[in-house]
Amino acid sequence: MVDPEITGGIAASTLSFLLVKLEAFAIREWKLQENIKNSLQDLGRELRNIQALLRDADSKEERSQQFTNWIEEVRDQAFAIEDALDLFKLKQESVWRRLKLRHSINGLIKEIDRSLKKIQQTKERYSTLASSSTNTGSITYLPVRVAPLFIDNVDIVGIKEPTKKLVSWALKPKQRLEVMFVVGMAGLGKTTLVRKVYEDEGVKDNFDCRVWTTASKSKTKLDLLRTLLVEKFGCTITQGADVVALTHKLRKFLHNKRYVIVLDDLWVKDVWESIRLALPNGKDSRIIITTRRGDIANSCRDDDSIDIHKLQPLSPKRAEKLFYKKAFSRNGRCPSGLEEFSKSILQKCDGLPLGIIEIGRLLSIKAPTKNEWKMLHDSLESELRSSGGLSNIRKVLSASYNDLPFHLKYCFLYMSIFPETSPVKRRRLIRLWIAEGFVIEKGGKTSEEVGEEYLNELIDRSLIKVNEMDFDGRPKSVGVHSLMLKMILSVSREENFCSVCTGAERNLSEKTRRLSIQKEDFDVSQDLPCVRTFFSFGIGKVKIGSNFKLLKVLDIQGTPLEEFPGVIKDLLLLRYLSLRNTNIRSIPGTLGDLHHLETLDLKQTLVTKVPKAVLQLEKLRHLLVYRYNMESALPFDIVQGFKAPKRIGALKNLQKLSFVKASGQHRMSREHRMIQGLDNLTQLRKLGIVELAKDNGTSLCLSIEKMPNLHSLNVTSLNKEEPLELDAMTNPPPLLQRLYLKGPLNRFPQWATSLHDLERIRLKWSSLTESPIAALQNLPNLTELQLLDAYTGTQLDFNSGKFPKLKILDLQQLEQVRSIMMEEGTLPCLQKLIISHCSRLVQVPRGIDKLIHLQMLLLYDMPRTFVTGLRKNGGQFRRLVHHIPCIHSYNQGQLEDLS
Repeated sequence: MVDPEITGGIAASTLSFLLVKLEAFAIREWKLQENIKNSLQDLGRELRNIQALLRDADSKEERSQQFTNWIEEVRDQAFAIEDALDLFKLKQESVWRRLKLRHSINGLIKEIDRSLKKIQQTKERYSTLASSSTNTGSITYLPVRVAPLFIDNVDIVGIKEPTKKLVSWALKPKQRLEVMFVVGMAGLGKTTLVRKVYEDEGVKDNFDCRVWTTASKSKTKLDLLRTLLVEKFGCTITQGADVVALTHKLRKFLHNKRYVIVLDDLWVKDVWESIRLALPNGKDSRIIITTRRGDIANSCRDDDSIDIHKLQPLSPKRAEKLFYKKAFSRNGRCPSGLEEFSKSILQKCDGLPLGIIEIGRLLSIKAPTKNEWKMLHDSLESELRSSGGLSNIRKVLSASYNDLPFHLKYCFLYMSIFPETSPVKRRRLIRLWIAEGFVIEKGGKTSEEVGEEYLNELIDRSLIKVNEMDFDGRPKSVGVHSLMLKMILSVSREENFCSVCTGAERNLSEKTRRLSIQKEDFDVSQDLPCVRTFFSFGIGKVKIGSNFKLLKVLDIQGTPLEEFPGVIKDLLLLRYLSLRNTNIRSIPGTLGDLHHLETLDLKQTLVTKVPKAVLQLEKLRHLLVYRYNMESALPFDIVQGFKAPKRIGALKNLQKLSFVKASGQHRMSREHRMIQGLDNLTQLRKLGIVELAKDNGTSLCLSIEKMPNLHSLNVTSLNKEEPLELDAMTNPPPLLQRLYLKGPLNRFPQWATSLHDLERIRLKWSSLTESPIAALQNLPNLTELQLLDAYTGTQLDFNSGKFPKLKILDLQQLEQVRSIMMEEGTLPCLQKLIISHCSRLVQVPRGIDKLIHLQMLLLYDMPRTFVTGLRKNGGQFRRLVHHIPCIHSYNQGQLEDLS
């Protein structure tokens, strides 16, 4: 059954995107025939009328089946308009005559316009229906919101520590008003936790007045102020009093009082800001706000009186305890034979108390048999629908989804494409959003930067979770909570956003717009003319038909491809192509016909050369052609790059280019011209160069100076003996954050010491005779430093007050180093220290006991004396490292835990 509330939201998002696309299309195609231009203007007017009706109906919770059907018609016509615009693009390409179209573009547009007018004729009829329905939003949502306020202690698991922490915060004298945001995804138990704090006897006794109020989406600033004054504090107010008058009244009432106020379920920043103005800076008063909107909490944290407590999911042990309490209420123990199903269900709940409680409650009324449990386990997605047994979970989770602005709804729904067990790389996801047209450009920012803002907001809103964090604090890979994924999979199917094929599907709808193949082999034999996006996550063969003319995204990485698929040459609207982790060896010149291509990802393929035709791809932003040769006997040669055309600098929109072979490609003069031509790539953010000859170092430096936006630079010399000559740079890219230099250095490049934004530097096989520590120690933002065979001296000295932000220090193959000195006050933020293959280092760094934030010490093939000294029973260095939680030593792959 289709959820009408979510349906309306998706339709509105579709129209919003489409209106943006129509306007951009009209600007770009200014030479349109007059009749087509007029038809497009008519379409725009009709769409805006329908959009206004959708907004007007957005506050209605009860929606009729007529409304749902109407919404589906709107969505289908919006998709039809998008198809028409893309067909017009195809008309401009050389293969237009090969397409067997039944209508001209103008005919298509007029046909759609007639359909829209018919849809508009239902407006008056629907308006009558809509006006007769009541706004019951607070009623349908109320049982789920109110339940935590009256929850039994038997249902409370795992909040003892956070309760203790928040009570301590509330009672600690601070002589000022303090605010705590309790943030977490829907169903995590924020309200339950804060209720325990609010009802604590110490908290009750410590304040003159206590108030709990719900700041839900339906509350306006005026409503909330009036509620606090009249219902909570018993004040009388003048009828018709505005926000200013109520603010003064509340400030006067709370003056000289010690108060604690809880604002539960905050959704709108303006509501908090208005309440904040009404709260006097009372001595030791406290405000506690629960919200799933971490973005609001972060934006309000403008001084040290405001803090954020991020609520975490339950640990596996506590989740199991709560689940068994609910599912087996008689004795709280799992019957024999149901352990595996319990384990699998708990994995899907992923520590979310709401999911654990609701699923446990549903199972408690079912027979404790394998058959009953298997049926529920396999039908979680259908149970989460609005009419299913787990509809309460959907109501709570969908509120977060429905609150999203239109441009984020599609970005979030895109997560339904990926298998639950496959974390999504941050950069990949953002490039895909851009290719789909979901990212709306902002002045002064690249699409990638805007996409990163979108992702951060979805993370802050507790919708997308971070699976792995990068060294610089940015997400490396992301995912979605299992139950949230089940919900958006349902929405995706209902809204024709994406068809996910896992093995049981037969015929797909001819209106399918996105395909996600998650089974062994797949052959598209039926006609699917509307498909825009094609993913394959299986390891079997995938056969792509010739009927995907409108395809924009093709991601078939990891499939057993041996040759470049010939059908790709006809996908003229393609914007994103990933053949990563396949066995293709070459790409054809016909690739140059894909004039809209923005991303070409050939990482971990056998491609070592790209044809000159790639220079026709003027919109190309990401060119990734390299592989890690794990079979290489020499680690130095592990990165295998590609031979680039000498005029690669003509691709002026490139953001990322890696890894280009800088020698062995052409005659010397042509090679030199290729490196010189790189100075045209002024938009470049990431550059990777391999096989750089010493004689070309100066030319490369001069080109790099013309790249003001460069964030990442990775340069490898021709071989382990060929020096990197990089001294010629006098004005390095000011925004450089990551620097990787591999190969001998006669001296450390002086220009690197001026890189204010540098966060990571890796020096490999540098063989420096002078320690690079002195040159690097004053970099204010350096977070990670790796030295691998980079220094031939005998001692490393880390001076007091230096490396203020370094978190990771990685020292490898420093064969001559005999001692490491760390003065007190150095490396104040160091969290991870790696020491590997330093054969003459027989004692721990002096001063390691002063590194109070060090969490991890990892050792690889270190001398026996070094390792023995760290052991618990009598190790001479043990007293210096007892504060480090994790100490692991690996000897030829064998782990010894010294923690």
